[in-house]
Amino acid sequence: MTPEELAVAVAENEARSKSNTKRLDKVEARQDELDELVTSVALLAQAQECVKTDVQEIKADVKALTEKPARRWDDFVGKLFWLLVAAVVGFALAKIGLG
Repeated sequence: MTPEELAVAVAENEARSKSNTKRLDKVEARQDELDELVTSVALLAQAQECVKTDVQEIKADVKALTEKPARRWDDFVGKLFWLLVAAVVGFALAKIGLG
């Protein structure tokens, strides 16, 4: 290789090196942005888990609150039934002279 050919090859190599350096700088910047995105997604996932837990607790509380009137009604009906049974038994005992 002649000195002129070497000089051209070195110049081309330097130009390619500068181009590669610029491209690597862009890649590094994009990688930094991706790292920030990954961190953000991880934080969002953690926040979603907290929300999920809170929603499950709220659902359990709402279910308990909606079942409460039904339980009261069931208790009332049960007590009313036993009151009627006691009244019938008391009336029957009074009619046969045991009361």
